[in-house]
Amino acid sequence: MSTYGYGLWILVIVNSAVFIIFAASFFHPRSRRDWKAMGAFSSFVVALMVEMYGFPLSIYLLSGWLGSRFESLTLTHDGGHLWSELIGWEGDPHLSPFHLASYVVIGGGFWAIAAAWPVLLRAARDGTLATTGLYARVRHPQYVGFLAIMVGFLLQWPTIPTLVMFPILIVIYRRLSVQEERAVAADFGPTWDDYAARTPRFIPRLGSNYHADRPTRRDPSRTTGAQVSRGEHPSSKRLEIHSTRGSQ
Repeated sequence: MSTYGYGLWILVIVNSAVFIIFAASFFHPRSRRDWKAMGAFSSFVVALMVEMYGFPLSIYLLSGWLGSRFESLTLTHDGGHLWSELIGWEGDPHLSPFHLASYVVIGGGFWAIAAAWPVLLRAARDGTLATTGLYARVRHPQYVGFLAIMVGFLLQWPTIPTLVMFPILIVIYRRLSVQEERAVAADFGPTWDDYAARTPRFIPRLGSNYHADRPTRRDPSRTTGAQVSRGEHPSSKRLEIHSTRGSQ
């Protein structure tokens, strides 16, 4: 598509809804922190789709500044693939290295969100701390998944608004993860301290893994209102205890 491909506001709405609902179906938001995390991701997606199909603000601003150097930086749909333009990619921008890499990163992000949920659900039902699966690598795999999806979108279709938003969203997710960790630490005590000392918050250590070979049940001496009884579905209180879930 080499012609003007914007002003398609129906596609903005449909694509935004598809990605947001798809992510929510994997993330299963229940608590207030869940919805804050989901809201941050949703704002990024909407900002991206507005520029991808609505109005190409970034291309409009950059075409005057860089237009003389990059002649293909025009108000067309292909021109929105800025990385392809900057590296001089002459083929279909959807087949450029950046675009292909974005599929892998986005897919990996959705996989991380989906794979972490069953681990958290089992832990909440058993009254234990989630330390297996992806939780053995990072303390907040679902938040890592959200950030990976955003990185994938930035590889595919970078825009000025999303590039500005991304570091802000990192700060937001970090704050949410710290809040969740405080709630979990109050409930699990030394068990959480040991797990947190061994397991990174967001970035896994190469060649290292946390082996949950020691008790991970909550400290009986710490009885907070966040506790969930066995068999109770971890909906409203699930992250109050096991908010390790998607925090990072």
